[in-house]
Amino acid sequence: MMSESFSKEQDVENTAISMSEQGRSATPEASRTGVASHERHIKRGLTSRHGQLIAWGGTVGTGLFITTGRTLAIGGPAFLVGSYVILAIATYLILVLVTEMAMYLPVRGASMSFYGGRFVSKSLGFTMGWLYVYSFAIFVPFELTASALVVGFWNTGVSNGVWITIFLLPLVGLNLLPVRFYGEAEFFFAGIKLATIIGLLVLSFILFWGGGPNHVRLGFHYWMHPGATKTQILEGDAGRLIAAIATIIASALPFTFTPEMVVITSGELQSPRRNLPKVSLNFNWRLVVFYVGSAVGISVVCPHNAIAFGGSTGASSPWVVAIRNAGIQSLPSVINTVIIIAAWSTGNAFLYLSSRCLYSLAVEGHAPKIFTKCTAAGTPIYAVGATSLPTLLAYLNLNSAAANVFNWLLNLVNTAGFISWVCCGIIYIRFHQARKEQGDMQSTTKTTLKEISAWATAVFYVILTLLNGFTIFFPSKWSTADFLSAYIGLPIFFAVYLGHRFICRQDPWIIPLKEVKLQANGAELNEETEDELEETTESTGLPGTWAQRLRRIARPQQHAE
Repeated sequence: MMSESFSKEQDVENTAISMSEQGRSATPEASRTGVASHERHIKRGLTSRHGQLIAWGGTVGTGLFITTGRTLAIGGPAFLVGSYVILAIATYLILVLVTEMAMYLPVRGASMSFYGGRFVSKSLGFTMGWLYVYSFAIFVPFELTASALVVGFWNTGVSNGVWITIFLLPLVGLNLLPVRFYGEAEFFFAGIKLATIIGLLVLSFILFWGGGPNHVRLGFHYWMHPGATKTQILEGDAGRLIAAIATIIASALPFTFTPEMVVITSGELQSPRRNLPKVSLNFNWRLVVFYVGSAVGISVVCPHNAIAFGGSTGASSPWVVAIRNAGIQSLPSVINTVIIIAAWSTGNAFLYLSSRCLYSLAVEGHAPKIFTKCTAAGTPIYAVGATSLPTLLAYLNLNSAAANVFNWLLNLVNTAGFISWVCCGIIYIRFHQARKEQGDMQSTTKTTLKEISAWATAVFYVILTLLNGFTIFFPSKWSTADFLSAYIGLPIFFAVYLGHRFICRQDPWIIPLKEVKLQANGAELNEETEDELEETTESTGLPGTWAQRLRRIARPQQHAE
């Protein structure tokens, strides 16, 4: 087994060096669109420190702090924890797959749409790219609306429109600055969220043992009263099955687009071959500790029948409900302040992602060339400006019921997330098959398991996509508005795909495996040191195996050359 690991490492190292030599002649912008290499482009201004927290903290917003309460109300504590475990595993598998591809071709400005167009078909890359631009852009007014709703916890009497404006202006302004400022801001906000979640987990442990002001020892009381599970629509086991499925779907929001964020961030990450494994590895344990840990903590300190879960304000946060039940007076205001910061930070992250995806589309020739224009500091200013326009949708809250806007945006984003993960699985399968077809990798047990996991996650998310709004098909639950909200993303996705296929009908439906371009066409690989190339592995995409460690010990002189 160890000799096999050595062989695979040498294979990938030689492949990466070969790609580096073949990609010396042009930048990705020049080679992919004909843009002159001397033109300005985005710059690698994010360090490993930035990447490790941004990849995790960028998606920790209202999903983890507020909508977990509604998820708990749907299925109860057992289904909540089970759903988070299932989705954490599925997200981990997707993360491993996309990280391997991002490390194999760490091109500047890449996204999963870039890999889709390279390994599957141009039409898939085009459709995914616009899916990302739309979805990331729509996430921004979603988080801005949530921020304004949370402010309502204090009954300020100020219009939500004022708060939306207050949150909107600095968000757009920060994205117009060089990426290092975005990185520092998100690092700071992610640190706040990280510290808060740790504090809440400690608090749940204290309340579990009766350390709160009311000295009530909770234990697993709420798992017994009102109960560990709930039923939905029907009674008995059928009702519990419906509740379990609905809980999994409702739990998806905090996980949505987290693997894709790692890939897009890598486009502006310094030394991506060296730093991407660190980002991925740190994200994995945070995924378990903070996401699953939060679900367990909430299940312990909060009953699933709390009345507050029906709303969308800060008072509906399960943590706020638990703190109030424990008799802690001042802490709810602190938690709601953090929720506002988290929501704003997540909106900031998704505006960044949307603008970079639009930039990537323009580089690929799938969007107007003007969106490739960057400032001297590397900010794609026109892309930022264009993707800032959908933030104005947050003002819909002024003329609609706030909860309805919240639910519409939530369902639209959920559907897009499922579709994206299906595509990620398909892209990896083609990437894996192309490497085998072209003799670029050895078939081993680990690589076979990776392909199986890609198929499994793709099928899993196809099922979730089809079940996204399944409860509306029960006679007593039908709603045309909810049906459109849950499923409108599917026909739009296929319409865009088929429209591009019609325009580019001379292109193959699927790129033949022999014609898939596995070699770098950008100068970014030249920025990689031999140390970084040596740290890249085909088997896991992550450093630190015993074979690698022994290799570094046995050949220390090569690092000095």
